Amino acid sequence: MSKSATAAKNVKSIFCIFILMKIINPYNKKELGSVELVDLSGALNKVKSAKNAEPAMRKLSAFQKSTILNQIVDGINKRFEEFVLTIARESGKPYLYAKGEVQRAIETFTIAAEECKRIPHESFDLDASARGKGRRGEYRYFPAGVVFGISPFNFPLNLAVHKIAPAIAAGCPIVLKPSSKTPLTMELLNSVIAESDLPEGGFTLLHCSREVGNEIIQHPDINVLSFTGSPTIGWEMKAKAGKKKVVLELGGNAAAIVCKDANYGLALDELTVGAFAYSGQVCIHTQRIYLHQELVDQFKKDFVSRAQQLTVGDPSSPSTNFSVMIDEQNAKRIESWVNEATAAGAQLLLGGNREGAYYSPTILTNVPKEAKVRNEEVFGPVVIVESFESLQEAIEEVNDSRWGLQASIFTDSIIQLNQAFDELEVGGVIHNLSTTFRVDEMPYGGVKDSGFGREGVKYAMMDYLEGKLLIR
Repeated sequence: MSKSATAAKNVKSIFCIFILMKIINPYNKKELGSVELVDLSGALNKVKSAKNAEPAMRKLSAFQKSTILNQIVDGINKRFEEFVLTIARESGKPYLYAKGEVQRAIETFTIAAEECKRIPHESFDLDASARGKGRRGEYRYFPAGVVFGISPFNFPLNLAVHKIAPAIAAGCPIVLKPSSKTPLTMELLNSVIAESDLPEGGFTLLHCSREVGNEIIQHPDINVLSFTGSPTIGWEMKAKAGKKKVVLELGGNAAAIVCKDANYGLALDELTVGAFAYSGQVCIHTQRIYLHQELVDQFKKDFVSRAQQLTVGDPSSPSTNFSVMIDEQNAKRIESWVNEATAAGAQLLLGGNREGAYYSPTILTNVPKEAKVRNEEVFGPVVIVESFESLQEAIEEVNDSRWGLQASIFTDSIIQLNQAFDELEVGGVIHNLSTTFRVDEMPYGGVKDSGFGREGVKYAMMDYLEGKLLIR
């Protein structure tokens, strides 16, 4: 082989190892920075680094883990505004919601700093059996091994932190693959974690293609997979994961029920936020609203009026509460779904307009059951409003879905609340609050196509731990 051919081969090899990916602001289309995507060889090196960190992570005391997690909290606080603006600029999330996300990430690490001190263990007598006389049992939990976390674009900090913080608290090294649309937030967190006392390899940031990520899922040194994203990809990953422990948060089609006795003003306030926060790009976005027939006409008028009052603009501005979607491709998808619904007979009460990556707040009614905006996860600023006569009818409408993440009910009746809690096929029922309500210590997850397992620091930790029994 000639020198020129050898050089060309080497150049090609280098290109395959590191591909520079530019990150673009979805609002103004300006370049924000870039990250290097690694190939399989580079990704395997990162897994090896995490595997090598297992002994050091396993030996961390509760005090050491708590100290590390609080160091990370301090680091985020010192760079709070930088985190907020990074999220707003790379995801298009309005400043006000980006600020809330950073505050929640701080809470998540703070909760983990406490939960790592109370990992459950149990001691018990065995003499209930004649063969156990004089014997005792002890059941303790130990780190399960390397965690592979995959996080989405819509909460580029806190949904990643919901994998990172429990892993550290459990004593597990974690390799985290963020969304390729919003990797800069994780780069910022990576620099904060690097300044803590976390053992080398305890947290590893991985930027790679989906194909490389699929190979890592199957790697024998990965013990736990935690994925947040679409159900099509999530269930495929679960199949590839084989015997590994798996946690899947796969989105939803959240519905709210507003009963005749509800606090009407509260419901209107809550559901306006639930429907249009971050352009509906939230797994528990309020996509369907079912109102008692005596409330529905007035609600439609008031709901349209509230949506028209949203402040549209640059997501980096503190006054903006509605802005662009993550990209034009998703805005076009929403446009086609709304057009499909209206062509099939749905009535457009507001919106239905697209300009580039911007899709206007949109409200529909009389939507056919077969329409995508009713059946699929719209993940955009579209909400449907329908009426019901009885609570049983509303519950059946909510349950008529392959999704089951969260639902909310607005009522002052304990009887109606209990019926909803008993019969709604979801992971969480929210009373007198929007479907988007979530605090970071609560068990969070769904049923049906909405997922498998639970997040929330304490509950995620249990998926990152393995129980072991000692008999003596």
